Amino acid sequence: MTMAPRYLVPLLLALASLLCLLVHPLRWWLVLALPLLGLALFDVLQSRHSLRRLYPLIARFRWFSEDLRPFVRAYFVEGDLEGYPFNHDERALVYARAKGDLDTHPMGTELNVYAPDYQWLGHSIVPNANAPAEWRLPIGGPECRQPYASALLNISAMSFGSLSARAIEALNKGAKMGGFAHDTGEGSISPYHRIHGGDLIWEVGSGYFGCRDANGRFDPARFADQAQADQVRMIEIKLSQGAKPGHGGVLPAAKVTREIAETRGVPMGQDVVSPAAHPEFSTPLELIEFASRLRDLSGGKPVGIKLCVGQPHEVLAIAKAMLATGITLDFIVVDGGEGGTGAAPLELSNSVGMPLREGLVWVRNALVGTGLKDGVRIGASGKIHSGAGMAEAFGLGADWCNAARGFMFALGCIQSMKCHTDMCPTGIATQSPLRQSALVVGDKAERVARFQRRTLYALREIVVAMGLDSPWAITPMDMRERINSAETAAVDRIHDFLAPGALLEAPESTHAARQWAMARAESFRRVS
Repeated sequence: MTMAPRYLVPLLLALASLLCLLVHPLRWWLVLALPLLGLALFDVLQSRHSLRRLYPLIARFRWFSEDLRPFVRAYFVEGDLEGYPFNHDERALVYARAKGDLDTHPMGTELNVYAPDYQWLGHSIVPNANAPAEWRLPIGGPECRQPYASALLNISAMSFGSLSARAIEALNKGAKMGGFAHDTGEGSISPYHRIHGGDLIWEVGSGYFGCRDANGRFDPARFADQAQADQVRMIEIKLSQGAKPGHGGVLPAAKVTREIAETRGVPMGQDVVSPAAHPEFSTPLELIEFASRLRDLSGGKPVGIKLCVGQPHEVLAIAKAMLATGITLDFIVVDGGEGGTGAAPLELSNSVGMPLREGLVWVRNALVGTGLKDGVRIGASGKIHSGAGMAEAFGLGADWCNAARGFMFALGCIQSMKCHTDMCPTGIATQSPLRQSALVVGDKAERVARFQRRTLYALREIVVAMGLDSPWAITPMDMRERINSAETAAVDRIHDFLAPGALLEAPESTHAARQWAMARAESFRRVS
């Protein structure tokens, strides 16, 4: 190998250091210099990284700078409104409410109210100060024997395994304190979900964790055993999620602890595979029948689905299946393509799946247009963290909202973007016992409950200001959006909202005519 001239410097320094060591063995600076020179020699001789071969030792500062870049940008470079996925002001609002600090803002909005996409809610000259102090939502259709009176803001799906044991325990204790529900995520019901007895929404994913047999297929007996517990209030069949719609998952064997294995009903020492599609059904009719089966096995509890909308005709196919069978889902949770707490391939997070607003409108239109909306509730999940965000979701058709990252901020998440590395610095998204020890369950549970309570109070303030009796009275006409610096329009002029029964009476006259013609109850494949 030909020695490049730049290699001569570290080699000469190494020789000089060795000479100094022989002459002056106690010189303190050698303690620092020799390890660095040894590292430089290693860089010269290794063959995997070109930069380190050409720029020994110095090239390592590039890695160090890359590691520091997100933190330098977040704390010193970004403006208060520039960060993603949540900017500084959005996180600060959650922190303030969770801690009980002042959450007001001086000197007016920092937003550019003449920028495209700026949106606002219309208030009334006559605010309704007599609006109820709080609202509960009854969930459960005609076939449901144990309907659930839900809070309007609940904890969205986050599994034990992706979150730490202490994070799960704090979330559930907060849910118990505040009287709202905690979605388990597809990782099933862990011991940490049970300790404090907070209401649970059990999410059943394609891996059927917690209700599977040895071959990974659905086990009715195991499902019934858990679903009939008093703490489980609703069952949610996960079809897809906003972080990685249409994508399964693999939990590597190295991350499958004894507790995770017992919770999910999987063997230790093996990768845990969550298929992209459910083995128990493959058509809209089979999906509806499976939901009905789960309702019976659970003792008549509400059963629904969660999905990130991809192909609009598939949503209409589910509606057609409900019409054909006379069996209705109790609820549909719409997850936005904005992503969530789960780590996912970047291409899926960035480029696959309908954002919450469009997905919510499609599901609302499918149910309203087929006359099913009165019996099927709609939940909304996708970057919701404030009363204003909730109000906008209600105006688009939601009946209640779920939040995941908002509750993570309430736990103390600093958006370090280390969720998938097991290196979470706040003990939330990690299985490291040392890192988890930093999270004090009692303190964080109070923050969780306080954030939920104060966010609902903010929602009520908006409802009062709009002169309405409830958030369900908010309509698309009450929301306006700026199209450009000179034009605005009500949201019902930007999106099409179907009239009740429109898809049954005259589908060809609606904007959904093409998708309606493509949809059929017998298959998710579109009719060409």
